[in-house]
Amino acid sequence: HRLLFVTGKGGVGKTTIAASLAGHAAATGRRVLVCEADAKGALAAAFGRDRLDYEPIEVRPGVHAMAMNTEDSLREYLRLFVKIPFVGRIGPLAKSFDFVAQAAPGVREVLGVGKLCYEVRERHYDLVIVDSLASGHVVGQIAAPRLLADLAKVGMVREQVDWMRRIIEDPVTTAAIIVTTPEEMPVVETHELTVTLADQAGVGVAAVIANRVMPEPFNRRDAAVFDALSGESVRRIVRAALPETRVDDALDAVELAVGLRRRQAEQLDLLAAGLPVATPVVHVAEMWMADTRALIEHVTTALGEELS
Repeated sequence: HRLLFVTGKGGVGKTTIAASLAGHAAATGRRVLVCEADAKGALAAAFGRDRLDYEPIEVRPGVHAMAMNTEDSLREYLRLFVKIPFVGRIGPLAKSFDFVAQAAPGVREVLGVGKLCYEVRERHYDLVIVDSLASGHVVGQIAAPRLLADLAKVGMVREQVDWMRRIIEDPVTTAAIIVTTPEEMPVVETHELTVTLADQAGVGVAAVIANRVMPEPFNRRDAAVFDALSGESVRRIVRAALPETRVDDALDAVELAVGLRRRQAEQLDLLAAGLPVATPVVHVAEMWMADTRALIEHVTTALGEELS
């Protein structure tokens, strides 16, 4: 693929995954553009930057990053396709555009999607990765050219959205990456999103990434030993043998971790069962790190190992 929309329920770590996918792709020799669709600053923080602007900058070798901006995308569209040069801000025109955007669905979104499609069409980068909107809003973002095509049957607008649609709805070129966590609501939203993306936007899912998966604390043989130790009679024996230790606290902590991992395993089974046949599910382990850049590096390495 050459255009990937990374999305998922809010809070599942899609920005971390988008930045890590960009790092992995660059490590394989590709020139990558990663774009933050909502311009909230999370992608900038992932690369250790105070902010990102509309003009892409190289944030690590092979990876260029930008943040979407409606006014700048409108300015660029007018310069490239309408051949109107602008110097400085386009305030009055932007206000008129805001008025039109409120009246017609998809107008604002199509500028952002159009910018991404333009980068793909012109082959400025080998891969464009979008840190997209959350699952509740991403379909409207990706489907914007299709929505406008229903409104504009002929003319320049129709010509513009038609070439965007050819890129977005080409399964060889474009796909979505859905990020989830092994919990009930994110799993349910992932199943729903795979259907709505295909039906309303014409975009398939290249992979689902299950993020923050707890590692298995021990193998099956050790699990049998743990289950035997969890009984109250065995605990009394251990307390008597180790009176100076906090036996119950230690066993309770392990019991909590085991219970969480087993519940996650159930959700991972449900996740795989509800996806279209042959959809890859990639697991990324839970990582406890306060340093965002260090986390990105570790997740990039983990993704590289899983994808290889």
